[in-house]
Formats: sequence, C-alpha cells, structure tokens
Amino acid sequence: MKTVKITIDDALYTFYKTVGENAGGLPVEQVMADALFKLAGELALNAMHQKERKAADKTGTS
Repeated sequence: MKTVKITIDDALYTFYKTVGENAGGLPVEQVMADALFKLAGELALNAMHQKERKAADKTGTS
C-alpha cells in the first residue's frame, strides 16, 4: 500500500472529519480514501457505458 500526502482546504477537512465521526469514528484518511475509491469506480463504470453506447450507435443497435 502506498501513502499519498495531499493538501486540502480546512472546510473540506472538516467535512470529511464530520462524516467520519457520524460513521462511527472513522479517521479522516479512511473516509477520503473510501470516497476516492467509490468515485474511481463510478467514473470507470460511466466510461464503460459511454464506450458501449458509442459502439451501439456505430452498429445501429441499442
């Protein structure tokens, strides 16, 4: 596992800290890592769907 250091706005840190506290005391780093992982999955899924739609448009199927 790799460690990445980032700088974020204080308000954003407070947001993730509050989310973590409300989720049973998760650390800010875990909340942010989970959010980034989920976002990456959603972006990949959207990219796959767009690729499938473009292929279907080329072949005339839906």
